[in-house]
Amino acid sequence: MSFSVDAATERIIAEEDAHLAHNYHPLPVVISRGEGAWVTDVEGKRYLDLLSAYSALNFGHSHPAIVVAAREQLDRLTLTSRAYHNDQLGAFATALAELSGKDLVLPMNTGAEAVETGIKVARAWGYRVKGIAPDAATIVVANGNFHGRTTTIVGFSDDPSARDGFGPYAPGFVHVPYGDAAAIAAAIDENTAAVLLEPIQGEAGVVIPPEGYLRAVREICTENNVLFIADEIQSGLGRVGTTFACDREGVVPDLYLLGKALGGGILPLSAVVADRDVLGVIQPGEHGSTFGGNPLAAAVGVRVVEMLASGEFQKRATALGEHLAVKLDELVGHGVTGVRVAGLWAGVDIDPARGTGREIAERMLARGVLVKDTHGQTIRIAPPLVIRATELDWAVEQLKHVLGA
Repeated sequence: MSFSVDAATERIIAEEDAHLAHNYHPLPVVISRGEGAWVTDVEGKRYLDLLSAYSALNFGHSHPAIVVAAREQLDRLTLTSRAYHNDQLGAFATALAELSGKDLVLPMNTGAEAVETGIKVARAWGYRVKGIAPDAATIVVANGNFHGRTTTIVGFSDDPSARDGFGPYAPGFVHVPYGDAAAIAAAIDENTAAVLLEPIQGEAGVVIPPEGYLRAVREICTENNVLFIADEIQSGLGRVGTTFACDREGVVPDLYLLGKALGGGILPLSAVVADRDVLGVIQPGEHGSTFGGNPLAAAVGVRVVEMLASGEFQKRATALGEHLAVKLDELVGHGVTGVRVAGLWAGVDIDPARGTGREIAERMLARGVLVKDTHGQTIRIAPPLVIRATELDWAVEQLKHVLGA
């Protein structure tokens, strides 16, 4: 089934192509409204959203409680910069620290900013606490990682499309295979400040490490006086059935990097969360952001944390994820070569004989389902946690159809 667009859609896409930098290759649909797990395009067609803006919409489009918090704050105060205090930031920091079981919160805006902040904190800790020689600190990272798009971050990526052509790159990063704790132990030396990992690699295709990997990393970091930094920007905040993906193994990292869903799908909000002996190394003037910790984002963040504190969304992700896993497993050998599921998050590897991931995403679009491909043959499924089991069933039926077609 091919996907055709009308004149309005063609006009809007043509306008984008004429004046927008081509740093994305979106599917040919123009969305104008969203509610819950569903969106509507400019032609009035409805689609079931199985991407959730890469997990930024864990609570769905226009969740009433989050929208109310944003609207109330919009009428009062939106921005002060951190040159002054505002009446929302303290409540947000308190709520997020309690949810995370940590002492301090450093608010930023985007996920990449949180990662950059985590890198600065780790290096400062390495020099000021651990005693690493000046400018010698290193951070261990995993192959297949995706932590953002800044020049520092792409410098330690091994994805050619993210990395190639943007050098020279910042030194200080040591690569090891993902899922191999022994390789991490072997890579650590007296200059190692931190190990930076995604508990589950999202952009790579929802790659889940072996059972016990995170526990082993925690032990290795503790034994060697090295910080364990968990990038939970995609995997955290209810997505995998627990508040954080590290919770799946009962592991607590030294730093959480959070973002995406923290802003409730309303606006950018990210944070680094850690105890005082780690995050306390940053002093006034050494790091900041004009919009980081703005009162509008803080008000939304408080509401998001309140919703997560109830445990409702974690339970939904667990139950619905188990339901989805059963349905997807039935497709293995029938156009699907592999499935990986963690909570309500799945990577589905498409048999090349049935098409590329992009082609499957386009066919799903024609049948009213939004998914997105990654790394050629994989599609990711990450619906809002408010989705219903019957809607998941319908979406899998559409996938089954397009694979057969």
